[in-house]
Amino acid sequence: MNNHAGHHGSHAGHAGHAGHAGHAGHGGAQPGGLAVSADGYTLVLDSPILTAGAQPVTFRVIGPDGRPVTDYVAEHEKELHFIAVRRDTAGFQHVHPVRDEHGTWRTELTLEPGDWRFFTDIHPVGHDGTLTLGIDAAVAGAYAPQPLPETTGTARVDAYTVALKGELVAGEASELTLTVSRDGRPVTDLEPYLAAYGHLVALRVGDLGYLHVHPEGEPGDGVTAAGPEISFMAVAPTAGTYRLFLDFQHEGVVRTAEFTVRTTTPTPVHDDHTTHGDHTTHGDHHTHHGHDGHDGHH
Repeated sequence: MNNHAGHHGSHAGHAGHAGHAGHAGHGGAQPGGLAVSADGYTLVLDSPILTAGAQPVTFRVIGPDGRPVTDYVAEHEKELHFIAVRRDTAGFQHVHPVRDEHGTWRTELTLEPGDWRFFTDIHPVGHDGTLTLGIDAAVAGAYAPQPLPETTGTARVDAYTVALKGELVAGEASELTLTVSRDGRPVTDLEPYLAAYGHLVALRVGDLGYLHVHPEGEPGDGVTAAGPEISFMAVAPTAGTYRLFLDFQHEGVVRTAEFTVRTTTPTPVHDDHTTHGDHTTHGDHHTHHGHDGHDGHH
């Protein structure tokens, strides 16, 4: 789920944009990052074989004209968001590379041996919307894959505890609320990170399909509090198990809380047009007023 919090600050009334043209991998039915090339853009690593440890990683995004892309629309304060995760979902890192004038990006990663997946989330100038490209990398060394962490509603990182409330529903938008506390006390002075109080990425276990999640509200909008709760609207494209990674900033440090979540079954629909309170059910699609029911950013 990008995820990329606080996008443009306006989500009300954009319910259900699944399959929106030009937003590869961002519709409610399709995760992103499963392809190294999409819509004429291709992710190229300078070296797909790396050594273990802290090291530089360089890459380019090749455009439809065959040349490295140098013009991007900034999304959530950055031209490009880079996610690295090992295939067993260990080692998650969300970093922001630096680009030179020739279109080569450079970042620093800390890598353990194993098979990795790198994602770039971009909006090239001239392209209709954002897209996520993914590529494999191999890190040499003795690989000890880790079992998938158990499902849990609570994550701990340093002195912080993050509680997850809400369910991930296959094929439907649902609200997830994460509550941050430190040493048992609610944190009410979270700091903006990428134009929001939290940034959530979700990856589908099995193929690492990359999902995008929208936050509810943004810093400075007059209604969104700086904690302890951070709320997101999420769409799981299929039933299954997902890994959630919440980045949040407090006292100048960005930390990541991790969760394993299994989807729940959607509420049965008894007819094609049934009105219930403030939302209308149309077959298997729910339009929730005032919420952005898709997982891409526009």
